Amino acid sequence: MGTYAVTGSASGMGAASAARLREAGHRVVGVDLRDADVTGARLREAGHRVVGVDLRDADVTADLGTAGGRQHAADEILRLCGGALDGVAAVAGVGPNLPDAAAVASINYFGPVALLDALRPALEREGGGRAVVIGSNSATTVPMIDDHLVGLLLAGDEEAARAHAAGAQRSLPAALAATSPSISAYATSKFALARWVRRTAVTPEWARRGITLNTIAPGAVVTPLMTGSTLSEDDLDPDTFPTPMPRGIFGRPADIAFWVAQFLSPEAGFTTGATLTVDGGTDAAMRPDAQPTAMPH
Repeated sequence: MGTYAVTGSASGMGAASAARLREAGHRVVGVDLRDADVTGARLREAGHRVVGVDLRDADVTADLGTAGGRQHAADEILRLCGGALDGVAAVAGVGPNLPDAAAVASINYFGPVALLDALRPALEREGGGRAVVIGSNSATTVPMIDDHLVGLLLAGDEEAARAHAAGAQRSLPAALAATSPSISAYATSKFALARWVRRTAVTPEWARRGITLNTIAPGAVVTPLMTGSTLSEDDLDPDTFPTPMPRGIFGRPADIAFWVAQFLSPEAGFTTGATLTVDGGTDAAMRPDAQPTAMPH
């Protein structure tokens, strides 16, 4: 039995990931902005099977969109796990419907980066910890990546990144701003997060200390985040969805939780710096020749 931290544990992919780990007998420290004390009834209502684990153990309420909230989350996780973790799943995030693009940059990029940095020693202490973050296929399928914002995010300049995201939001076309006011900040923050993972995973502090770090890039997964930012669940139709849906189905939180559990398993020690796209083929349909890319001569 291991000890894992899962952010965004109150709903959607985070709740499904926490449930899968608990069903396997692991202890999970759940972190969310609210309702972090996920109960058995809530999980069963979501269709999960719950067995013999205290679902109220070690849950933390924290706002990962602020420096203070991230520090609180890290401190509480470390206190509750005794300073040692087998793995971290940074699932928490917000979607393109959030009216505040600056908040999107803070929550989606600085939240997981700061938390993983703070928890790295606890992963090292176990002699081979695992970490996985939830990105998005929007990083490669939305043609609104803001290169300047990417640079600010990767440089760690949160104040400048927030200011730039807010300014760029004001120049969005009115029709787009009405439905997805933070679409550029959302796609850009997920793009920068995946790049941070790829850069960070191979540094000696992570790779040579036995810690793996990977990204999962979901596509259209039916979660409160998606239905709140795109359509209501009743209106979802894969054949009229804005992006191609080759499989003709939408993903479910359990589809992502499966891969979260794989990346966090002890057997996943030879996989690091990777991005796994789990989107029913959307990225492949839109960019069939994007991968593999040959090294320049």
